Amino acid sequence: MIPLGVAEIATIVGGTVEGDGTVTVTAPAVLDSRLAEPGGLFVAFAGEHTDGHDYAGRAGRSGAVAALGTRATALPTVVVDDARAAVQALAAHVVARLRDGLTVVGLTGSQGKTSTKDLLAAVLSAAAPTTATLGSLNNELGVPLTMLRADAATRFLVLEMGARHIGDIAALTGLVAPDTAVVLNVGQAHLGEFGSREAIAEAKGELVRGLAPGGTAILNADDPRVVAMRSFAEGPVLTFGRAAHADVRVLDLALDALGRPSFTLRTADASAPVTLPLVGAHQALNASAAAAAALAAGVPLDAVAAALATVALSKWRLERRALACGATLLNDSYNANPDSTRAALDALRALAVPAGGRRIAVLGAMLELGAESAAEHRAIGAYAAARADLVATVGAAARPIADGAGDRAVPLPDNEAAADWLRTHLTSDDTVLVKASRGARLDEVAAALA
Repeated sequence: MIPLGVAEIATIVGGTVEGDGTVTVTAPAVLDSRLAEPGGLFVAFAGEHTDGHDYAGRAGRSGAVAALGTRATALPTVVVDDARAAVQALAAHVVARLRDGLTVVGLTGSQGKTSTKDLLAAVLSAAAPTTATLGSLNNELGVPLTMLRADAATRFLVLEMGARHIGDIAALTGLVAPDTAVVLNVGQAHLGEFGSREAIAEAKGELVRGLAPGGTAILNADDPRVVAMRSFAEGPVLTFGRAAHADVRVLDLALDALGRPSFTLRTADASAPVTLPLVGAHQALNASAAAAAALAAGVPLDAVAAALATVALSKWRLERRALACGATLLNDSYNANPDSTRAALDALRALAVPAGGRRIAVLGAMLELGAESAAEHRAIGAYAAARADLVATVGAAARPIADGAGDRAVPLPDNEAAADWLRTHLTSDDTVLVKASRGARLDEVAAALA
């Protein structure tokens, strides 16, 4: 974050100062008092069960020098009526001051956002100082908090943008109009919230509509709903994918015994071989999206390929780990929807398993699918049964998966039962995938195994 005095912050956000207004904030803003850094700003919210204002003292002990909230705290405090609006206003102000020499990339899609953001951040960081979304902090608070981590040295600002309603992404591009907009896909994530894929497409298209003048749209050539967003773009358009007409095309895709993809990225002018240290063929498409965005930012293709070979993803995205019992764990427990679950099951199927070893899919509920939820879960069960030797389903909400998986299903009532069953039944030659929506908390099962 650029240095700002508490009194100056108050002026920017329309607040008042309680305490020492001469203090200067020099480090990022945080919502969690435990994550405060020396010189940082603690943003306090009064929630239904917890009042963040009560934790300002702990934030101060961690290094925060000031707070922003709706009442005075133990730290010098900028007091406002609406803390969320104030954080957004502060973020917009900071990025506006940094705009000369700063390239802003916005990225959205129904699945693959965080992995692609990680890939792109790795590529751009190899070229110049880059600030990118941490994990999946991609909402109305996560985006401005990421913006506030930018400073005078930042040359690339990568913002993952999520949406649960039409208008969410438009509100985010209202804080900062991106120079590059990456749209990965239009899938079924949050289908229950949106009601239809057409509505999801409208929401994702807001990123392209929100481009800065002359900005570049990066669109998935393999997804007709995304390609149709070309009509929203007033500036250049680059496409990515496996389609023959893609500007950045994935060719010769192959997986090794550990499920890691190798392929060629080809443009009209050049080509480069890429090997990713990640699991899953779907990561090749994510890599092509990141490559297209990096090319639009001026990074040469050979530098893109070199950086992709070293990337690491945010936690719980098909993390491959050897367990003490000798089995292999694929922890993909961060989130799930039908499309991402099929990709994870394909990755499980692609892994080489020793003779006598089994592929075991441990699947929990996929949330927010609306009226199609039961049918989608049954379909995933059938898909899993074709790719795994056993399909362990966790919780009542995942029972339709067991129905779809037929005689390969092992229905389990909860996370504790799933962990106990796996401890009892896993052999050293097995490979187990753990996958569900975040609300199912199957990371607990993965942690119990690890």
